[in-house]
Amino acid sequence: MAAPAATGDATAEPSATVRLQPPPHHDMAQILPSLPLESQCPPFRLRHYSGFWLPEDVLMRLPSIHSRMKPRPGDVFLASFPKSGTTWLKALAFGTLNRAKHSPFHRDHPLRRRNPHECVKFMEMDELEEPGSSSPHVLSTHLPYSLLPKSVTGEGSGSKIVYICRNPKDVLVSNWVFVKKVASAFGQVDAQQFTLHEAFEKFCEGRSFGGPQWKHVLRYWEESLRRPEMVLFLQYEEMLRQPASNLRKLAKFMGCEVSKEEEDGRVVDALVKLCSLHEMKNVEVNRHGRNRAGFENAAFFRKGAIRDWSNHITSNMAIELDRIVDDALQGSGFEFMD
Repeated sequence: MAAPAATGDATAEPSATVRLQPPPHHDMAQILPSLPLESQCPPFRLRHYSGFWLPEDVLMRLPSIHSRMKPRPGDVFLASFPKSGTTWLKALAFGTLNRAKHSPFHRDHPLRRRNPHECVKFMEMDELEEPGSSSPHVLSTHLPYSLLPKSVTGEGSGSKIVYICRNPKDVLVSNWVFVKKVASAFGQVDAQQFTLHEAFEKFCEGRSFGGPQWKHVLRYWEESLRRPEMVLFLQYEEMLRQPASNLRKLAKFMGCEVSKEEEDGRVVDALVKLCSLHEMKNVEVNRHGRNRAGFENAAFFRKGAIRDWSNHITSNMAIELDRIVDDALQGSGFEFMD
Protein backbone atom coordinates (compact mmCIF):
# COMPACT_ATOMS: atom_id res chain seq x y z
CA MET A 1 0.00 0.00 0.00
CA ALA A 2 1.33 3.40 -0.94
CA ALA A 3 0.52 7.08 -0.68
CA PRO A 4 -1.19 8.84 -3.60
CA ALA A 5 1.07 10.07 -6.36
CA ALA A 6 1.87 13.73 -6.83
CA THR A 7 0.05 15.46 -9.66
CA GLY A 8 0.47 18.87 -11.26
CA ASP A 9 -1.08 21.18 -13.84
CA ALA A 10 0.03 19.99 -17.27
CA THR A 11 -0.15 23.56 -18.62
CA ALA A 12 1.83 25.15 -15.79
CA GLU A 13 5.26 26.69 -16.20
CA PRO A 14 8.22 24.44 -15.24
CA SER A 15 8.87 26.56 -12.17
CA ALA A 16 5.28 26.24 -10.87
CA THR A 17 4.76 24.49 -7.53
CA VAL A 18 3.59 20.89 -7.88
CA ARG A 19 0.50 20.22 -5.78
CA LEU A 20 -0.24 16.99 -4.06
CA GLN A 21 -3.72 15.66 -4.80
CA PRO A 22 -5.51 14.95 -1.50
CA PRO A 23 -7.02 11.51 -1.08
CA PRO A 24 -10.80 11.28 -1.61
CA HIS A 25 -12.85 12.19 1.47
CA HIS A 26 -9.69 13.78 2.97
CA ASP A 27 -11.70 16.31 4.96
CA MET A 28 -13.88 13.72 6.68
CA ALA A 29 -12.84 14.73 10.19
CA GLN A 30 -14.05 18.26 9.49
CA ILE A 31 -17.33 17.42 7.78
CA LEU A 32 -18.40 14.44 9.92
CA PRO A 33 -20.08 16.50 12.69
CA SER A 34 -22.20 18.29 10.08
CA LEU A 35 -23.51 15.10 8.44
CA PRO A 36 -27.06 13.91 9.31
CA LEU A 37 -26.92 11.67 12.38
CA GLU A 38 -28.80 8.47 13.22
CA SER A 39 -28.18 7.60 16.85
CA GLN A 40 -31.01 5.14 17.47
CA CYS A 41 -30.04 2.28 15.16
CA PRO A 42 -27.72 -0.16 16.99
CA PRO A 43 -24.95 -1.04 17.21
CA PHE A 44 -23.31 2.11 15.73
CA ARG A 45 -23.93 5.81 15.43
CA LEU A 46 -24.54 6.35 11.72
CA ARG A 47 -23.96 9.35 9.48
CA HIS A 48 -25.50 9.98 6.06
CA TYR A 49 -22.78 10.41 3.47
CA SER A 50 -22.83 10.13 -0.31
CA GLY A 51 -26.33 8.63 -0.26
CA PHE A 52 -25.73 5.97 2.41
CA TRP A 53 -25.86 5.59 6.21
CA LEU A 54 -22.49 4.43 7.54
CA PRO A 55 -20.84 4.12 10.97
CA GLU A 56 -18.81 7.12 12.04
CA ASP A 57 -15.69 4.97 12.54
CA VAL A 58 -15.95 3.61 8.99
CA LEU A 59 -16.31 7.08 7.52
CA MET A 60 -13.26 8.28 9.46
CA ARG A 61 -11.22 5.49 7.88
CA LEU A 62 -12.17 6.35 4.30
CA PRO A 63 -9.26 8.75 3.63
CA SER A 64 -6.73 6.17 4.77
CA ILE A 65 -8.40 3.38 2.80
CA HIS A 66 -8.41 5.43 -0.40
CA SER A 67 -4.85 6.68 -0.07
CA ARG A 68 -3.24 3.40 0.99
CA MET A 69 -5.14 0.69 -0.87
CA LYS A 70 -3.00 -0.65 -3.71
CA PRO A 71 -4.44 -4.00 -4.83
CA ARG A 72 -2.56 -6.29 -7.16
CA PRO A 73 -4.00 -7.98 -10.24
CA GLY A 74 -5.94 -11.02 -9.08
CA ASP A 75 -6.76 -9.68 -5.61
CA VAL A 76 -10.35 -10.43 -4.59
CA PHE A 77 -12.75 -8.19 -2.67
CA LEU A 78 -15.81 -9.82 -1.13
CA ALA A 79 -18.57 -7.22 -0.90
CA SER A 80 -21.94 -7.41 0.81
CA PHE A 81 -24.60 -5.56 2.71
CA PRO A 82 -24.42 -6.67 6.38
CA LYS A 83 -26.22 -9.95 7.19
CA SER A 84 -26.48 -11.04 3.57
CA GLY A 85 -24.30 -14.15 3.75
CA THR A 86 -20.97 -12.45 4.40
CA THR A 87 -19.59 -15.12 6.76
CA TRP A 88 -20.51 -17.93 4.38
CA LEU A 89 -19.02 -16.12 1.36
CA LYS A 90 -15.78 -15.56 3.26
CA ALA A 91 -15.53 -19.25 4.08
CA LEU A 92 -16.30 -20.33 0.50
CA ALA A 93 -13.88 -17.88 -1.09
CA PHE A 94 -11.07 -18.58 1.37
CA GLY A 95 -11.49 -22.35 1.11
CA THR A 96 -11.70 -22.26 -2.68
CA LEU A 97 -8.75 -19.96 -3.25
CA ASN A 98 -6.49 -21.81 -0.82
CA ARG A 99 -7.50 -25.41 -1.55
CA ALA A 100 -4.10 -26.29 -3.04
CA LYS A 101 -2.40 -25.28 0.21
CA HIS A 102 -5.21 -26.33 2.56
CA SER A 103 -7.11 -29.37 1.36
CA PRO A 104 -10.76 -29.37 2.46
CA PHE A 105 -10.23 -33.00 3.48
CA HIS A 106 -7.59 -32.12 6.08
CA ARG A 107 -8.64 -32.10 9.72
CA ASP A 108 -6.30 -29.18 10.41
CA HIS A 109 -7.86 -26.87 7.80
CA PRO A 110 -7.83 -23.19 8.93
CA LEU A 111 -11.63 -23.06 8.71
CA ARG A 112 -11.73 -25.86 11.30
CA ARG A 113 -9.62 -23.74 13.66
CA ARG A 114 -10.54 -20.14 12.90
CA ASN A 115 -13.63 -18.06 12.35
CA PRO A 116 -14.06 -17.01 8.68
CA HIS A 117 -13.76 -13.36 9.74
CA GLU A 118 -10.27 -14.14 11.01
CA CYS A 119 -9.37 -15.70 7.67
CA VAL A 120 -10.68 -12.79 5.59
CA LYS A 121 -10.41 -9.33 7.14
CA PHE A 122 -12.71 -6.35 6.61
CA MET A 123 -11.09 -3.60 4.58
CA GLU A 124 -12.76 -0.82 6.57
CA MET A 125 -12.84 -2.34 10.05
CA ASP A 126 -9.71 -4.44 10.64
CA GLU A 127 -6.03 -3.69 10.83
CA LEU A 128 -4.86 -4.94 7.47
CA GLU A 129 -1.74 -6.85 6.63
CA GLU A 130 0.42 -5.79 3.73
CA PRO A 131 -0.92 -7.07 0.39
CA GLY A 132 2.28 -8.94 -0.36
CA SER A 133 1.76 -11.29 2.57
CA SER A 134 -0.50 -13.64 0.63
CA SER A 135 -1.33 -14.33 -2.98
CA PRO A 136 -3.93 -13.53 -4.05
CA HIS A 137 -4.93 -11.12 -1.32
CA VAL A 138 -8.56 -11.40 -0.18
CA LEU A 139 -10.46 -8.70 1.71
CA SER A 140 -14.07 -8.13 2.63
CA THR A 141 -16.10 -4.93 2.65
CA HIS A 142 -19.56 -3.58 3.45
CA LEU A 143 -18.85 -0.30 1.63
CA PRO A 144 -21.20 0.79 -1.17
CA TYR A 145 -19.65 0.46 -4.61
CA SER A 146 -19.43 4.24 -5.03
CA LEU A 147 -17.22 4.53 -1.92
CA LEU A 148 -14.70 1.84 -2.86
CA PRO A 149 -11.21 3.10 -3.69
CA LYS A 150 -10.64 3.84 -7.37
CA SER A 151 -7.60 1.60 -7.12
CA VAL A 152 -10.09 -1.27 -6.70
CA THR A 153 -12.83 -0.22 -9.13
CA GLY A 154 -10.68 1.41 -11.82
CA GLU A 155 -10.53 -0.08 -15.29
CA GLY A 156 -6.90 -1.11 -14.98
CA SER A 157 -6.86 -2.38 -11.40
CA GLY A 158 -6.99 -6.08 -12.29
CA SER A 159 -8.71 -6.88 -9.00
CA LYS A 160 -12.06 -8.65 -8.77
CA ILE A 161 -15.18 -8.07 -6.71
CA VAL A 162 -17.59 -10.78 -5.57
CA TYR A 163 -20.90 -9.44 -4.29
CA ILE A 164 -23.55 -11.44 -2.43
CA CYS A 165 -27.08 -10.16 -1.92
CA ARG A 166 -30.07 -11.45 0.04
CA ASN A 167 -33.79 -10.75 0.20
CA PRO A 168 -34.35 -7.52 2.18
CA LYS A 169 -36.89 -9.08 4.55
CA ASP A 170 -34.45 -11.79 5.65
CA VAL A 171 -31.67 -9.19 5.91
CA LEU A 172 -33.86 -7.09 8.19
CA VAL A 173 -34.65 -9.96 10.56
CA SER A 174 -31.13 -11.39 10.57
CA ASN A 175 -29.63 -8.00 11.31
CA TRP A 176 -32.07 -7.31 14.15
CA VAL A 177 -31.31 -10.64 15.83
CA PHE A 178 -27.56 -10.16 15.35
CA VAL A 179 -27.60 -6.64 16.75
CA LYS A 180 -29.47 -7.75 19.87
CA LYS A 181 -26.70 -10.27 20.51
CA VAL A 182 -23.64 -8.11 19.93
CA ALA A 183 -24.53 -4.44 20.37
CA SER A 184 -23.42 -4.30 24.00
CA ALA A 185 -19.86 -5.13 22.94
CA PHE A 186 -19.64 -1.91 20.94
CA GLY A 187 -20.99 0.33 23.70
CA GLN A 188 -22.21 2.97 21.28
CA VAL A 189 -25.98 2.45 21.04
CA ASP A 190 -28.22 0.59 23.48
CA ALA A 191 -29.95 -2.31 21.74
CA GLN A 192 -31.78 -3.85 24.69
CA GLN A 193 -34.96 -1.89 23.98
CA PHE A 194 -34.58 -1.98 20.19
CA THR A 195 -37.76 -3.69 19.01
CA LEU A 196 -38.32 -5.44 15.70
CA HIS A 197 -40.90 -2.81 14.82
CA GLU A 198 -38.32 -0.07 15.38
CA ALA A 199 -35.79 -2.01 13.31
CA PHE A 200 -38.37 -2.34 10.56
CA GLU A 201 -39.08 1.40 10.53
CA LYS A 202 -35.38 2.27 10.38
CA PHE A 203 -34.69 -0.30 7.66
CA CYS A 204 -37.57 0.97 5.51
CA GLU A 205 -36.13 4.48 5.81
CA GLY A 206 -32.73 3.17 4.76
CA ARG A 207 -31.29 4.00 8.17
CA SER A 208 -29.10 0.97 8.78
CA PHE A 209 -25.43 0.14 8.32
CA GLY A 210 -24.86 0.63 4.58
CA GLY A 211 -28.50 1.45 3.91
CA PRO A 212 -30.62 1.76 1.93
CA GLN A 213 -30.03 -1.94 1.34
CA TRP A 214 -31.67 -2.03 -2.10
CA LYS A 215 -29.58 0.89 -3.31
CA HIS A 216 -26.42 -0.84 -2.04
CA VAL A 217 -27.37 -4.00 -3.96
CA LEU A 218 -28.45 -2.26 -7.15
CA ARG A 219 -25.16 -0.46 -7.74
CA TYR A 220 -23.13 -3.67 -7.55
CA TRP A 221 -25.65 -5.46 -9.78
CA GLU A 222 -25.41 -2.73 -12.40
CA GLU A 223 -21.63 -2.92 -12.34
CA SER A 224 -21.76 -6.72 -12.72
CA LEU A 225 -23.73 -6.21 -15.95
CA ARG A 226 -21.33 -3.57 -17.21
CA ARG A 227 -18.15 -5.44 -16.31
CA PRO A 228 -18.92 -9.12 -15.63
CA GLU A 229 -15.22 -9.95 -15.82
CA MET A 230 -14.63 -7.71 -12.79
CA VAL A 231 -17.78 -8.06 -10.67
CA LEU A 232 -19.50 -11.37 -9.91
CA PHE A 233 -23.02 -10.95 -8.51
CA LEU A 234 -24.35 -13.82 -6.38
CA GLN A 235 -27.74 -14.28 -4.75
CA TYR A 236 -27.85 -15.96 -1.35
CA GLU A 237 -31.04 -17.89 -2.11
CA GLU A 238 -29.65 -19.41 -5.30
CA MET A 239 -26.42 -20.32 -3.53
CA LEU A 240 -28.32 -22.17 -0.82
CA ARG A 241 -30.30 -24.10 -3.41
CA GLN A 242 -27.30 -24.90 -5.64
CA PRO A 243 -24.12 -24.52 -3.58
CA ALA A 244 -21.87 -26.75 -5.72
CA SER A 245 -22.60 -25.03 -9.04
CA ASN A 246 -22.18 -21.60 -7.45
CA LEU A 247 -18.86 -22.64 -5.90
CA ARG A 248 -17.65 -23.68 -9.36
CA LYS A 249 -18.76 -20.31 -10.72
CA LEU A 250 -16.93 -18.56 -7.88
CA ALA A 251 -13.75 -20.54 -8.48
CA LYS A 252 -13.74 -19.80 -12.20
CA PHE A 253 -14.31 -16.09 -11.61
CA MET A 254 -11.47 -15.89 -9.07
CA GLY A 255 -9.09 -17.55 -11.51
CA CYS A 256 -8.81 -20.95 -9.83
CA GLU A 257 -11.25 -23.03 -11.85
CA VAL A 258 -12.03 -26.52 -10.56
CA SER A 259 -10.10 -29.14 -12.56
CA LYS A 260 -11.36 -32.49 -13.79
CA GLU A 261 -9.09 -34.22 -11.31
CA GLU A 262 -10.65 -32.22 -8.50
CA GLU A 263 -14.13 -33.04 -9.76
CA ASP A 264 -13.22 -36.73 -9.78
CA GLY A 265 -11.85 -36.35 -6.26
CA ARG A 266 -15.07 -34.70 -5.05
CA VAL A 267 -13.22 -31.58 -3.93
CA VAL A 268 -16.25 -29.39 -4.63
CA ASP A 269 -18.43 -31.51 -2.38
CA ALA A 270 -15.79 -31.37 0.34
CA LEU A 271 -15.57 -27.58 0.13
CA VAL A 272 -19.36 -27.20 0.25
CA LYS A 273 -19.50 -29.40 3.33
CA LEU A 274 -16.54 -27.66 5.01
CA CYS A 275 -18.20 -24.25 4.57
CA SER A 276 -21.74 -25.33 5.38
CA LEU A 277 -23.58 -23.70 8.27
CA HIS A 278 -23.83 -27.06 10.03
CA GLU A 279 -20.08 -27.65 9.91
CA MET A 280 -19.09 -24.11 10.83
CA LYS A 281 -21.50 -23.97 13.77
CA ASN A 282 -19.80 -27.02 15.28
CA VAL A 283 -16.24 -25.71 15.02
CA GLU A 284 -14.97 -25.10 18.55
CA VAL A 285 -13.87 -21.51 17.94
CA ASN A 286 -17.28 -20.68 16.48
CA ARG A 287 -19.12 -22.30 19.38
CA HIS A 288 -17.21 -20.78 22.27
CA GLY A 289 -14.71 -18.26 20.89
CA ARG A 290 -14.89 -14.47 20.86
CA ASN A 291 -13.61 -12.00 18.35
CA ARG A 292 -11.49 -8.94 19.03
CA ALA A 293 -14.58 -6.79 19.58
CA GLY A 294 -15.46 -9.03 22.50
CA PHE A 295 -18.65 -10.70 21.30
CA GLU A 296 -19.20 -14.39 20.68
CA ASN A 297 -18.40 -15.91 17.30
CA ALA A 298 -21.58 -17.96 17.63
CA ALA A 299 -23.54 -14.78 16.86
CA PHE A 300 -22.49 -15.12 13.23
CA PHE A 301 -24.25 -18.46 12.85
CA ARG A 302 -28.00 -18.63 13.21
CA LYS A 303 -30.41 -20.33 10.78
CA GLY A 304 -29.14 -19.17 7.40
CA ALA A 305 -32.57 -20.06 6.05
CA ILE A 306 -34.65 -18.66 3.21
CA ARG A 307 -37.90 -16.86 4.13
CA ASP A 308 -37.22 -16.97 7.87
CA TRP A 309 -38.68 -13.46 7.88
CA SER A 310 -42.16 -15.02 7.78
CA ASN A 311 -41.59 -16.25 11.36
CA HIS A 312 -40.94 -12.73 12.64
CA ILE A 313 -42.62 -9.92 10.72
CA THR A 314 -46.31 -9.55 9.89
CA SER A 315 -47.74 -9.87 6.40
CA ASN A 316 -48.52 -6.14 6.41
CA MET A 317 -44.91 -5.33 7.25
CA ALA A 318 -43.73 -7.60 4.44
CA ILE A 319 -46.09 -5.94 1.96
CA GLU A 320 -44.94 -2.47 3.02
CA LEU A 321 -41.24 -3.32 2.66
CA ASP A 322 -41.85 -5.01 -0.70
CA ARG A 323 -43.63 -1.88 -1.91
CA ILE A 324 -40.76 0.37 -0.86
CA VAL A 325 -38.19 -1.86 -2.54
CA ASP A 326 -40.24 -2.33 -5.72
CA ASP A 327 -40.68 1.43 -6.05
CA ALA A 328 -36.97 2.01 -5.59
CA LEU A 329 -36.01 -0.66 -8.14
CA GLN A 330 -38.66 0.27 -10.71
CA GLY A 331 -37.20 0.31 -14.20
CA SER A 332 -33.86 -1.20 -13.15
CA GLY A 333 -34.63 -4.75 -14.27
CA PHE A 334 -33.41 -6.19 -10.99
CA GLU A 335 -35.55 -8.34 -8.68
CA PHE A 336 -34.67 -9.96 -5.36
CA MET A 337 -35.14 -13.71 -5.01
CA ASP A 338 -37.54 -15.10 -2.44
